[in-house]
Amino acid sequence: RPHRTELYEDPPSACWPIVYSPDYNITFVGLEKLHPFDAGKWGKVINFLKEEKLIADDLIVQAREATDEDLLVVHTRRYLNKLKWSFVVATITEIPPVAFLPNFLVQRKVLKPLRTQTGGTIMAGKLALDRGWAINVGGGFHHCSSDKGGGFCAYADITLAIKFLFERVQGVSKATIIDLDAHQGNGHERDFMDDHRVYIMDAYNRYIYPGDGFAKRAIKRKVELEWGTEDTEYLQKVHTHVEGALNELKPDIIVYNAGTDILDGDPLGGLAISPQGIVKRDEVVFKAARSRRIPILMVTSGGYQKRTARIIADSILNLHNLGLIDKELATSGAENPRVEQMIRDSAKDLTNLSLQ
Repeated sequence: RPHRTELYEDPPSACWPIVYSPDYNITFVGLEKLHPFDAGKWGKVINFLKEEKLIADDLIVQAREATDEDLLVVHTRRYLNKLKWSFVVATITEIPPVAFLPNFLVQRKVLKPLRTQTGGTIMAGKLALDRGWAINVGGGFHHCSSDKGGGFCAYADITLAIKFLFERVQGVSKATIIDLDAHQGNGHERDFMDDHRVYIMDAYNRYIYPGDGFAKRAIKRKVELEWGTEDTEYLQKVHTHVEGALNELKPDIIVYNAGTDILDGDPLGGLAISPQGIVKRDEVVFKAARSRRIPILMVTSGGYQKRTARIIADSILNLHNLGLIDKELATSGAENPRVEQMIRDSAKDLTNLSLQ
């Protein structure tokens, strides 16, 4: 029987369905600088959006930390217990000195931010259904499965968000994951290996981490990219396969893993997409979702350069300028999302589509 979770309490209707907490950011005696990750990128995204007057602190949904009880919806107790060993967390986060820290510090400074981002993804899943769309400014830990972490991912937030919806929200029985991070999303793939309710599309550099051949069996639409793939080819493939995936199965929710590690020059991604290409990619995915009236949850996932935060913010601003995300539309649909969700904006949507 599903437990009552604070993660599913309704936020004020005046809020944008944008989820964030200052607790997302990992700041700890410079340790975060030992990983190529910009461990404060989430806060920077929010600051850019505030500078552009899109949002204010009291208009974003405050993420709450996922509790052990929440995490056990997917994770094994054995796995959660393993995280009580600092060397295990050091291996997962790829920050070796973490191994030498007392675990209470590791819990507070490294795992609590990741648990809060995970809570944010679960919250954003319900928000997306209520409002038509939601963005968790963090999350997207797609290398973590129920019993194994890796690649900076300690909790399986994508799996959790979907399982929460399946178990707790009536009428949600099919989900599509569109994973456009530069790396293969082997965590959610392993978790949903034999689950026919979940359709996975994954576009990634075929030569880099994790190269998980077993997990690839769960991908319904596999888009394996070459080193140095550039905008034109990439955007054409994304467009073709996102359309194909959504024509093949109309889900009740889309979880969009919008990693920015596809950016040209990313030390780990090995692809060559421009900042404009990333903004366009997100637009393609949101257009496909909104034109079909499918709720969409976006998580920000990987992205290992200092300029990443600006690009994510620019993308969110672009989605807003095009009317693909909209606060008024979002709140007016709260009574009956399936029917009213997009009515006010459909004309604008269709105009944008016909201009393409």
